[in-house]
Amino acid sequence: MTKTTTCVYHFLVLNWYIFLNCYIPHIGRDEEKLKEFHDGGRSKYLTLLNLLLQAIFFGVACLDDVLKRIIGRKNIKFITSFRDLLFTTLAFPMSAFVFLVFWSLFYYDRSLVYPKGLDDYFPAWVNHAMHTSILPFSLVETILRPHHYPSKKLGLALLSICNIAYIIRILWRYSQTGNWVYPVFASLNSLGIIIFFSVSFILTFGTYLLGEKINHWKWGATVKPWMKKK
Repeated sequence: MTKTTTCVYHFLVLNWYIFLNCYIPHIGRDEEKLKEFHDGGRSKYLTLLNLLLQAIFFGVACLDDVLKRIIGRKNIKFITSFRDLLFTTLAFPMSAFVFLVFWSLFYYDRSLVYPKGLDDYFPAWVNHAMHTSILPFSLVETILRPHHYPSKKLGLALLSICNIAYIIRILWRYSQTGNWVYPVFASLNSLGIIIFFSVSFILTFGTYLLGEKINHWKWGATVKPWMKKK
């Protein structure tokens, strides 16, 4: 892929995520049945947090593209390093995690994560925009350019901090309102919730390692000098 193709891709995907981040939070805002969706805003739904994360990443990627053309690669090492850290530790693992968990629960019992009544408010294309397209976009990004992965210790530590922060957010909200963010938690006892969170931890670690493997498979010769520093 040429640098121009990569720049265009980043620009188009950034605008797509900006549109979704502006459009989705306003769906059914005045509908009584969707008050729970809007109560607490973006921070309680991992899907919406992920959309915001993807928009931030592709925004940084676009900034990196532009600055490289204006002032050169050597003068923006910080931006490039931040771009890679954001993608490797959060953007790719979270897009893969949301995709895998949502569709696994959806096809097992959609009432656990996306009750059928939501179809009246969220068209199918919105559902796929939130939960399907996120992974292909991240995979294309992996193939378009190499990314410098941090040490596994640092990468998994940052991912763990974000996981713990979101779990705390879920539990805090339940303690304040008595309502779970996702119906799946209401169907589990305390032990089941602990197991669910533990499996989620393992899965996010797996998606991190998957991204690293794909990156090394596609760009092994390119990233090898960096990988020796781990």
